[in-house]
Amino acid sequence: MREMIKNFINGKWVAGHGGGTFKSINPANKTNVIGEITRSSPKDIDMAVSAARQAYEAWSQVPAPRRGEMLFRVAELLTKEKKGLGQLVTREMGKVLPEGLGDVQEAIDMAYYMGSEGRRLSGETVPSELPNKDAKSLRVPIGVFALITPWNFPIAIPAWKLCPALVAGNTVVLKPSRDTAVCATRLVEIFAAAGVPAGVLNLVHGSGPEVGEYLVRHPGIDAVSFTGSCDTGEHLEDLCGGMHRHISAEMGGKNAIIVMDDAKLELAVEGAIWGGFGTTGQRCTAASRLVVHEAVYPRFIALFKEAASKLRIGNGLRKTTDMGPVINEPQFKKILDYIGAGKKEGARLILGGRPYTQGECARGFFIEPTIFMDVDPEMKIAQEEIFGPVVCVIRAKSLEDAIRIVNGTRYGLSSSIYTQDVNKSAIAERDLDTGIVYINASTIGAEIQLPFGGTKHTGMGPREAGGRGGALDAYTKWKVIYRDFSGRLQRAQIDK
Repeated sequence: MREMIKNFINGKWVAGHGGGTFKSINPANKTNVIGEITRSSPKDIDMAVSAARQAYEAWSQVPAPRRGEMLFRVAELLTKEKKGLGQLVTREMGKVLPEGLGDVQEAIDMAYYMGSEGRRLSGETVPSELPNKDAKSLRVPIGVFALITPWNFPIAIPAWKLCPALVAGNTVVLKPSRDTAVCATRLVEIFAAAGVPAGVLNLVHGSGPEVGEYLVRHPGIDAVSFTGSCDTGEHLEDLCGGMHRHISAEMGGKNAIIVMDDAKLELAVEGAIWGGFGTTGQRCTAASRLVVHEAVYPRFIALFKEAASKLRIGNGLRKTTDMGPVINEPQFKKILDYIGAGKKEGARLILGGRPYTQGECARGFFIEPTIFMDVDPEMKIAQEEIFGPVVCVIRAKSLEDAIRIVNGTRYGLSSSIYTQDVNKSAIAERDLDTGIVYINASTIGAEIQLPFGGTKHTGMGPREAGGRGGALDAYTKWKVIYRDFSGRLQRAQIDK
């Protein structure tokens, strides 16, 4: 009998009140059901938020170093379970096994990093302008967080949110993607095994319309952290704005690699293959545009097409696989629709463009690595996030022209330039309007010790991950303390 995946509320695994279940399917084999998931209702959200609210006062008073030590235990358990969790990521989400293991490693890194923040959580101590008075700022928790996470990094992204939220003293209700509910459940089991008190971390399963929006609107929620599509994120921003509710939103990208005329082309091709087809293009930082200087355009196209044509498609658990399936049937159809739009707009399809149905792949959601060349920067396929194995190659006349093309979308997450000229790289890092810029590397590969996020419609609010301006700004608020021990009234800006 298949295991039922349940909600986790107030320290207990409980069935939802939504009636019935939904299935998590292996995208490499539609007949393989990874788990049967309980369906939640607003009643389950009410229970989870109530549990988080009741647990908040006690958890926020636990010394931050103790909260950090709990995250160290999470990291140790994740390390112990890495192989099995990585395989689960591959089975439920579809990415190849090295990437599935990398997904788990990112969660391990985040747990260790944020665990160490339990002994920092630093504010400022500054001199007062008045005698016998001191002044300082403190980070304090915000309260009860709604955490809404996507399917493409089913272990890493929930950990990116859970670790800073908990070390800062907040309590949470996690609503993961229904496509990767089993991965989220296994992660929560590890947090529970590490000793997270009842009510501090709660998990509810279901779709966005069924439970996600109700969770965001819930009067017991103090703040929201969302990662997902731009359309959904902007809708949630509207909701939170109307309720004067804090939200941190990480959304889409239409990332680009610039290849200059002096670039090492073989290195640039490797970066373009990894950026465009790693995770089957299902990353917010995927390199879906290549902006190539006209002097090397023909040579680059030839090398890139040759490399992409050698990618081996199949089940991500097989060592011979380079690229796995896309996540589900709606995404499969959406990507094929974009390919059709590219053809209609007049872009030149030079590789792929079709479902891949050879052998066992006929049972999954596979699409060939797809390359369009002679793409106009204003075409739909060059402006909208496809989130699949589709790459557009655009011709540029100069560095300035390339930067203009890269900046000419509503998104601003990640960009890259390949050049051997230090002056060109300096101009690019100054003028590219993206939150992340890579020099002689692909658009993917962010590390957790620096903030992660973008400009324009890519995101809103504080960024994810570590460093100054990172996740701790999302999960804490500032309190300023003035202490006057002079024994008399002193008036700032007035008394000298």
